[in-house]
Amino acid sequence: MRPGAEFGKCTPVWPRVKFSYHVRHSCGPYRTTFSACPAPLRSTLASRPRDSLIMPDTARMKDDMENIGLLDEMRRMLDEARRAVVFTGAGISTESGIPDFRNPGTGLWNRVKPIEFDRFMASDEVRQESWRRRFSGAREMESAKPNKGHQAVAKLVREAKVIGVITQNVDNLFQDAGIPEQQVVELHGNASYASCLTCGWRYEMESLKAQFSERERIDPCKVCGGIIKSATISFGQAMPEDAMRRAREYTESCDLMLATGSTLIVYPAAGFPEYAKRLGARLVILNREATPLDGIADLVVHDEIGRALSYVVGIN
Repeated sequence: MRPGAEFGKCTPVWPRVKFSYHVRHSCGPYRTTFSACPAPLRSTLASRPRDSLIMPDTARMKDDMENIGLLDEMRRMLDEARRAVVFTGAGISTESGIPDFRNPGTGLWNRVKPIEFDRFMASDEVRQESWRRRFSGAREMESAKPNKGHQAVAKLVREAKVIGVITQNVDNLFQDAGIPEQQVVELHGNASYASCLTCGWRYEMESLKAQFSERERIDPCKVCGGIIKSATISFGQAMPEDAMRRAREYTESCDLMLATGSTLIVYPAAGFPEYAKRLGARLVILNREATPLDGIADLVVHDEIGRALSYVVGIN
């Protein structure tokens, strides 16, 4: 774990077909072979000016072929593991249409400033503004469905190759993909429901949305009068003790951790892959961009998450 990081608070190709005459897919997008150009197409192409033809992106093709080898190695490492754990961030859900939080230009926090926990607790006006944001505008999370990445992880769990999932996501998509709730550790909570911060009484979002539509506010808890809040972890809010304990247990017991779709810069969550590596587990990182932990990982693959994991686990 990085110096100064602490557990407890949340701190703020497809392989391109560049130039081919015929493509035959044998088993998924990576297994692509090229055959000779049929005569009619060959004569058509020959009649066109040379500079009008689409020439192959050989650099990208080379990258794709290299990634196939890396993904084969990832499959081998998962097969050898006996207690693998998957650690995920927002990147695995962007392929379901859910924007991430920090991506320059498109991240949610570039469009709207987050409401910190202390402000939420101190002001009823701020709390109602939080609910207004929750129930207005585009709600990509509510209509999102699990993508190939979630489905691939779910298959690994069903086959007992993965014992649990530690996620920074709040979208419930791993459970929707069929992973038992008890095998998903949600470090930053869950946006699909709310709860009272005093007594813990659970409130479904649909009933709260109906209340807000009718009265333009959310009243205190009907059980104890406490403050109702979405069951997510806000900036400055203490991390959930039970989730942190379970995540630590998974980390200490795993022999391989696959970290995917995370920038690995938000602590304390990002400390778990680092901790696993320090304890002797293999660390595999699958992400679109480089991360600060690439240098200590046993295997690093920079690729699209859904298509890469689909190839590794063998789903279409």
